Amino acid sequence: MEITELITIKGVISNLRATSKKQALQDLAERAAAITGQHERAIFDVLMERERLGTTGVGNGIAIPHGKLANLDRLYGLFARLGKPINFDAIDERPVDLIFLLLAPESAGADHLKALARVSRLLRDKTVCEKLRGTDTPEALYALLTESMSSRAA
Repeated sequence: MEITELITIKGVISNLRATSKKQALQDLAERAAAITGQHERAIFDVLMERERLGTTGVGNGIAIPHGKLANLDRLYGLFARLGKPINFDAIDERPVDLIFLLLAPESAGADHLKALARVSRLLRDKTVCEKLRGTDTPEALYALLTESMSSRAA
């Protein structure tokens, strides 16, 4: 699965202004609702339920919140670069400034895991993260995400 199948330019936020994990997830749920056609509250609830199982703050300033919804027709991704890093209860206790949200249909199974692994691999690349942190337009962020992913697809 290519990153371009997950995310569109509408799903890229260049300067998310959240001051807490909850607010960031609410803002992302609102944006995801507009893109997926799902209810904002249902998306937020799924994300919070997943966070209760354990943080999706994976370290190095990165979080990959994710969840499954019954009525989705495919996988959806959103990417946000925060204006100021926030506490996300990350495993390394560092604040988060890059968030990649992934939503999947309940039936996604392996595709959901493959997409999570692909996003995780991308965001483990320090060079890519430095470029994402140094970029301030949705178009440039989208270009970096899709260029980086397609160059690793092989």
